[in-house]
Amino acid sequence: MFGTTLSGRTRPFDAVLAQAGQIILGKDGEIRQALACLLAGGHLLIEDLPGMGKTTLAHTLARLLGLQFSRIQFTSDLLPADITGVSIFDRVKSEFRFLPGPIFAQLVLADEINRATPKTQSALLEAMEEGQVTVEGQTRDLPRPFFVIATQNPAHQIGTFPLPESQLDRFLMRIELGYPDRAAERALLASGSQRQQAEQLAVAFDAKALPALQQEVAGIHAAGPLIDYVQALIEATRQTPTFQHGLSPRAGLALLAAARAWAWLAGRDMVLPDDIQAVLPAVARHRLRSVQGSGFASREDIATLVRSVAIP
Repeated sequence: MFGTTLSGRTRPFDAVLAQAGQIILGKDGEIRQALACLLAGGHLLIEDLPGMGKTTLAHTLARLLGLQFSRIQFTSDLLPADITGVSIFDRVKSEFRFLPGPIFAQLVLADEINRATPKTQSALLEAMEEGQVTVEGQTRDLPRPFFVIATQNPAHQIGTFPLPESQLDRFLMRIELGYPDRAAERALLASGSQRQQAEQLAVAFDAKALPALQQEVAGIHAAGPLIDYVQALIEATRQTPTFQHGLSPRAGLALLAAARAWAWLAGRDMVLPDDIQAVLPAVARHRLRSVQGSGFASREDIATLVRSVAIP
């Protein structure tokens, strides 16, 4: 009735989930969302207050997945060339030589992305959409897999530049970590810095297998009625007076991609409506603006949307 099980093929990621949960305490759901974003071939935006574990989460996933890691600290004086790279003149060979920037990594942490100017933020647009960068008229491919985890501080904090809609749309999912519960925070205080523990983690997955795994996830079955349900949700965002504008067709594709990854992590070979509902807030909230101000759609807005649309 609900499809078949993937017969143990998620075991490597079960180990990743378990070990990451020992570092990012009390945030199993958020870790699963981050992995779903990676499996869906998208990019992840984490917005929260400083000190919530955003950077530690990126370090942890890079270590466990064996991905080449690069961190870019975004500041107001950061230039696009500081991200993509620059050509320098080699006097010995009498020619220009390209020095790749930190964007040339498999997992790129764009730390505090909204502290950089819009011009610098835009240096990521081509990389995130096309998996390549164009520098001085020459296009260069980025490594595969290529996964950007960007962190940003809340917009009300001093020294931030809001991300434009075109940049936000490059992120498949946006999540918040939030404060840990009492038990998790007690364990954190007792164990000390989780960042140091993350550096000692052993690789739990072969990164070379990730592109093939992403292809497998993209093939997870979505039945016709499930597609109808996604379309009904998208149409509802365009018709309700709650939002300034509705979701785009690309947002619908992003929702399906994330739901397929969520189903795969659950060990199933087909998408259920529950998968759509599980990933909808992370996929839709940063793409929807509430009419009650300029902020993102709230969780209650999304919950109301889900209640208003019947499952076929």
